[in-house]
Amino acid sequence: MLTHRAKYAIKALLHLVEHRGKGPVSAGSIAAQQHIPNKFLELILLQLRNSGIIRSKIGKNGGHELIHEAADIDLLTVVRAIDGPIAPLPCLSKTAYSRCEDCPDEKTCGARLLFRGVHEAALEIMGATTLADVSKGKPVHRKQSG
Repeated sequence: MLTHRAKYAIKALLHLVEHRGKGPVSAGSIAAQQHIPNKFLELILLQLRNSGIIRSKIGKNGGHELIHEAADIDLLTVVRAIDGPIAPLPCLSKTAYSRCEDCPDEKTCGARLLFRGVHEAALEIMGATTLADVSKGKPVHRKQSG
């Protein structure tokens, strides 16, 4: 499940996409227009800045803006920047793998077999969907096999 932090990050980034080229956008403006608690948003924007997705400018005309084009920022990068590993099971994580303590054999584990396909589909879709796609209302859908 997507956390509130990741959902708010995506909403904030889409707001920045809409205002791209118009100068930095204040956190207060984003919070008010996107209905995000301001203090919560400030922490999210800090994570996005530390991840190299946005830049921030302090001062009278300060605010936040995207560093890269919206077409170059995929949702997988955003969600990982905010939530860290996103696998439903630690044994499926690509960035923070760890063996499940209660599992004698990963190759036959029913939970792992079930969630592997779900996880791979989610990674594929989020990795192929950019902020530009979402801002245009054109999210990428998984290709059907067979």
